Amino acid sequence: MKLPLSWLQDFVHLSDLEAVDIARLLTMAGMEVEDIQIAGLPMPSRDDHGFKVSGITWDKEKIVVAEISAVNPHPNADRLTLCELFDGQVNHTVLTGAPNLFPFKGLGKLEKPIKVAYAKEGAQIYDGHADGLVLTTLKRAKIRGVESYSMVCSEKELGISEEHEGVIFLDEDAPTGMPLADYMGDAVLEVKINPNMARNANVLGIARELAALTGRELRKPTMDDGQWTDDTVNGLSSLVKIEIANPELNPRFTLGLIRDVEIKPSPYWVQRRLRAAGMRPISNIVDATNYTMLEIGEPLHAFDYDVLVGRVANPSGSVVISTRTAQPGEKLTTLDNVERTLTESNVLVCDSAGPISLAGVMGGAETEVSDKTVNILLEAAAWNFINIRRTANQHNLPSEASFRFSRGVHPDVALDGLKRCLYWMSQWSGGKIAPGIVDNYPLPPKTPVVEITAKDIKRALGVEIPLEKAQELLERLEFACQITNHQLQVTPPPFRMDIGEGIIGKADVMEEIARLYGYDNIPETLMADPLPPQRGNPGLEAENRLRDLLAALGLQEIITHRMTAPEIENRLLPPNSEVSNIEYVKLANAIAPEKRVLRRSLLSSVLNVVERNARLRESLAMFEIGSVYIPNPGQLPDEPRRLSIAITGRRYESAWDTKVGVKVDFYDLKGILEALMDALHLDVTYTPAEHPSFHPGKCAAVVLNGSSLGVFGELHPLVQENYDFVSPVLAAEFDLEAVLAAVPPGYPIRPVSEFPPVLEDIAVIVDEVLPADRVEALIKQTGGKMLESVHLFDVFRSEQIGAGKKSLAYALTYRSYEGTLTDKDAAGIRSRIIKRLENELGAKLRS
Repeated sequence: MKLPLSWLQDFVHLSDLEAVDIARLLTMAGMEVEDIQIAGLPMPSRDDHGFKVSGITWDKEKIVVAEISAVNPHPNADRLTLCELFDGQVNHTVLTGAPNLFPFKGLGKLEKPIKVAYAKEGAQIYDGHADGLVLTTLKRAKIRGVESYSMVCSEKELGISEEHEGVIFLDEDAPTGMPLADYMGDAVLEVKINPNMARNANVLGIARELAALTGRELRKPTMDDGQWTDDTVNGLSSLVKIEIANPELNPRFTLGLIRDVEIKPSPYWVQRRLRAAGMRPISNIVDATNYTMLEIGEPLHAFDYDVLVGRVANPSGSVVISTRTAQPGEKLTTLDNVERTLTESNVLVCDSAGPISLAGVMGGAETEVSDKTVNILLEAAAWNFINIRRTANQHNLPSEASFRFSRGVHPDVALDGLKRCLYWMSQWSGGKIAPGIVDNYPLPPKTPVVEITAKDIKRALGVEIPLEKAQELLERLEFACQITNHQLQVTPPPFRMDIGEGIIGKADVMEEIARLYGYDNIPETLMADPLPPQRGNPGLEAENRLRDLLAALGLQEIITHRMTAPEIENRLLPPNSEVSNIEYVKLANAIAPEKRVLRRSLLSSVLNVVERNARLRESLAMFEIGSVYIPNPGQLPDEPRRLSIAITGRRYESAWDTKVGVKVDFYDLKGILEALMDALHLDVTYTPAEHPSFHPGKCAAVVLNGSSLGVFGELHPLVQENYDFVSPVLAAEFDLEAVLAAVPPGYPIRPVSEFPPVLEDIAVIVDEVLPADRVEALIKQTGGKMLESVHLFDVFRSEQIGAGKKSLAYALTYRSYEGTLTDKDAAGIRSRIIKRLENELGAKLRS
């Protein structure tokens, strides 16, 4: 939120503080100041303030308030004028090309002089015609035969805004000759308003904080309460009625009426403040609603009352304003001239003829204020902040109003906002406020009462603060406090929605005490309570160990959204497959159609990432550990964890000494999984498997004790066509719960033998259909403790060994921990292995 200091000064005296001092007070109290823009005031007197400060200081001797008494034509240029100007001391002839002075050209002496911002020779200002902010110094020069040494300034030239199409017209009461910095010098603070500070998204809220932080008086806004009496006969309640269909969505709705307004520009000081706050001035009536919103935090909307009366079926009847949810497919053209199709979650403000406003977000075009408007019906209401946030997001209508309503505005603020806005409208338009206010308040929020003790404060903040001091601090923020039986009873003011009940309310009050006491005044202390017992989390530790192992194997971890759509997960199936009607956990408020359910497949999420990155890298190797969500009727969904892996692309990165075009295949992925299972000390087997997502004949299951832990292989060619892959993709998906449950808590180890190994190769001929791991398992079992390792290093097929046969060559390592093995010892082990292979598998030793 952009906050002009001059506006704050309306409510709290701050002229003795520099902008950086105010910024530090706010930042330390939880409202971080991100930027300070100086427009006329002196720059900070020191450089160690730690804030980002930019802008320009106006020289009090050379930039002043002046008045133009006549605008004369330039003798040599139609697009230039010569202004007769008085700066409070000397008369000048000032050359300018400002288009907003053309209507006064050649009229002679003006009936009322035009007050302007005047920069004398030697003044430093911004170049109004340069891109960005470029400083320049005014120097004497001749332009089309006329000497020029000074200028009348636009807002851009003074660093107020980007507006440079015309010069500034100051208000009539601007004192001629006064230094402009004294008249309207300002600084604008950009304050970050966090959700828990939504009550301070207005000038009054920040002023209240500063008054509390500095112990100064807060000057409340002016509202003439004497105008609101309604005699029910001639008053507003006889003209307008309010009906609220759902108080949960609309807890309060108020209306006021002002007659005989004159639509015209707002006073310049109002326009300047609105621009400084980031809003565009439009007209005095619209500006009054925006100004009040920024001032006290209540968004408002102005309707053309005569248009509403014209929409009533019975002209003699009263205008009935109602709030309700939209009918599906109902339409409304909003102020931006966009016809919007509404849903039943949208709340509407309606009259008897139909919708006139999208509640809390944007008004309707048909009843907007125009140049012909004479009578204004003003709305101030309270809305359900969750509903407003959804509606603004649904229709992509972020606005200052929806920003505030979507964070919560207390219903009690509505009436103050209505009165304050009517006051400004009457001041700026000459209109007359109709007696009475129509106020429908069906659902006032419950006011919590929080009780705290001095012991609570000591425990929460680590510093002793007497209850009397805590009471004094809280009352600065307009809390109602009373000390009874050594307890402080605290009631929040009617503009606060962030104070809870019970233990939450107690924590909220502690935060308020700490903010005003000063976080930097709370001493650093050690924890007084004993540390809780340290307990491990075996599940998380095992999961993190798995992450480390996969990263060590060359895979990169990814984290994907849990939200997806059924059609995205159906890409895992070949195009003509029967789509299973599995149930999904559906989101009530999906952020997008493609994120409307919670996923059932982790592999689908991983493949989506591979697809987006496949053309950016020569090779990819990714894994993810995450939950899938299985509906559980009447209860929260089950969230079993899964592990998914995907690899694709080249086996080796491009280099002068590597083979070109060699791509990863089934055995690359199998090697990764073998290394992973070995590191987890899981004695698994790999068996052929079938899965609709994987290539027939290139798919295997990882089995432990007869139960499948997961499946892996090359994606089915028809599945790969559903994605934009460059190379074949190898993938795996595991039930992580089953894998981690099978990991043994410990495993035997043995020391490194000091005796040398005996290395030997054997090749056996077996049937083609016999899996190599059966041969390897039998070799390990027969070799016993003396067999240190078995490694398959060659597979050979040839007519010489017979059809339907294959030769498997293994490298064997024998080693003893008790002595050096002899050739005889090794021959005995080899003989037992070969004999058992022949007897049980029908293998033959290949000579």
